[in-house]
Amino acid sequence: MADARRYFGTDGIRGKVGVGPITPDFVMKLGWAAGRVLGRSGGKGVLIGKDTRISGYMFESALEAGLSAAGVDILLLGPMPTPGIAYLTRTFHAHAGIVISASHNPFDDNGIKFFSGDGLKLPDDTELAIEAEMDKALATVCSKSLGKAHRITDAAGRYIEFCKSTIALGTSLAGMKIVLDCAHGATYHVAPRVLEELGADVVTIGDEPDGLNINLNCGATDTAQLCREVIAREAHCGIALDGDGDRLIMVDAHGQTVDGDEITFIIARERQKRSALKGAVIGTQMSNLGLEHAVRTLGLDFKRAKVGDRYVMEMLLADGGTLGGETSGHIICLDLTTTGDGIISALQVLDAMNRTGHPLHTLKAGMSKYPQHLVNVRMERMVDVTSLRTVRDAVRQVESELADGGRVLLRPSGTEPVVRVMVEGRDDAQVRRLANDLAAAVQGALTSAA
Repeated sequence: MADARRYFGTDGIRGKVGVGPITPDFVMKLGWAAGRVLGRSGGKGVLIGKDTRISGYMFESALEAGLSAAGVDILLLGPMPTPGIAYLTRTFHAHAGIVISASHNPFDDNGIKFFSGDGLKLPDDTELAIEAEMDKALATVCSKSLGKAHRITDAAGRYIEFCKSTIALGTSLAGMKIVLDCAHGATYHVAPRVLEELGADVVTIGDEPDGLNINLNCGATDTAQLCREVIAREAHCGIALDGDGDRLIMVDAHGQTVDGDEITFIIARERQKRSALKGAVIGTQMSNLGLEHAVRTLGLDFKRAKVGDRYVMEMLLADGGTLGGETSGHIICLDLTTTGDGIISALQVLDAMNRTGHPLHTLKAGMSKYPQHLVNVRMERMVDVTSLRTVRDAVRQVESELADGGRVLLRPSGTEPVVRVMVEGRDDAQVRRLANDLAAAVQGALTSAA
C-alpha cells in the first residue's frame, strides 16, 4: 500500500527548498488537503511546530493558509522538537500535529511530517487519502467557517515538564557535568532547561541558531566538537541531539562516542533489572551484531525491522514491545512516549548512570561492537541488485567466508540513488576487504545491466 504513495516517504515529505515538492504552493495545498482529511475527526485543530531553518517561517505560513482554507483551526507552537510536537498533539487532543523539519539534513532542505491525534505517525491509508485530495482543486470554505490561528505560548514549558517526568520523582543530576550539543536546532531552548532543572552542571554548545547553521559541523551527525569539549571540560559525558531532537548520540568521559546501538543496550539492561521491559528489543537491519548478541546474553529477545524509525515503531506495536532503536540514534521508549525522543532517551541513560554509580564508558562496555564497513554504490537508475545473478554469487561467496561470524546486507537508500553495501564480522581487516570486494562486484553488475 505504501508503494502507491507519490509524495510521502518513510518520514513524511522532504527535499530541497524551492524544488518540488518543497515549495510554498505545494505546501499550502498540502495543508488544505490534510485539513480536509484530518479535520473529519473530532479533534481541536491542528498543531504546527518547526525546527530552526530559515525556510520554516515560509512553510508555516503556507500550511496555516491551507488549513484555514479547509476550515481547520491552527495551533502554532514555534520552534519545537519533533517529539515535543508529538507529545503536545496528544495533550491538546488535536486532529493532528505537523512538523516542519528535515531532521539531520542541512538548512537548505526542509520537509513536512505528520502525527495523528494519538502522537503516532500517520497510517498509510491516511497519507493516501491526503494525496487523493491533492488531485482536487483547492476550494476555500465560506468566510465564517475559515480556520482560526492561535499561538501556544507555553509549549516549551509543557514539554520540559513532560521530559522531566520520565525519570523517577526526586531524581537529581546534581554533581554531574554534561556538555550538551543542540545542533543549533529545535532543542536549543528546551534541552538545557531540562538538564539544569534536574540539577546538572550543563555546558551548552550548538544553541545559537541563525536559520542557516542547523546541523552544521555539530549535533548527532558530527560529534567531533562535542568530543573535544567533553575532554576539555572534564565532563562526565556529552549529549548530541540532531536538528529536530529525535536523535541521540552520546560521548563518554574519554571522548568516545556512544551510538544508538550502545544506548539501546544500556536502556534495555537497566529496564530488565527493574522488570520494566516488555516484548523483544527491536533493532534494524543495520543494527550492529554486537547489540543482538548482548541483548540475547541478557536473556532477552531481539528482532530486526527495516531501516527507519517508522518500521521500528510498527514492529514494537505488533510485538507488544517497549524499546527499539537505530544505530543513528533514534531510540523509542514506547513505555514513555510515542516516538523517538533524544532528550528522553538521554535521561534514561543519565538515570542509569545515577542508579548504578557507573560512568558511561563502563555501562557501554557490556556490549562489544563488531567491525562494520559500509560502502555506497551509486546507481544511474533504481535496480534491484539482489535480482542480478553476479551479485547473488558475490554475496554467497562473502557469506561463505564469514561463516557464522558475520553478515551481509544490501539495501537501497530511501533518499538518494545509491545501494548501501554493508559487511559485518569479527575481524576489521577482513570486513573492509570483503565490503570493498562486494561493492566492486555490485558496481560491475550495475554497469553490465545498464
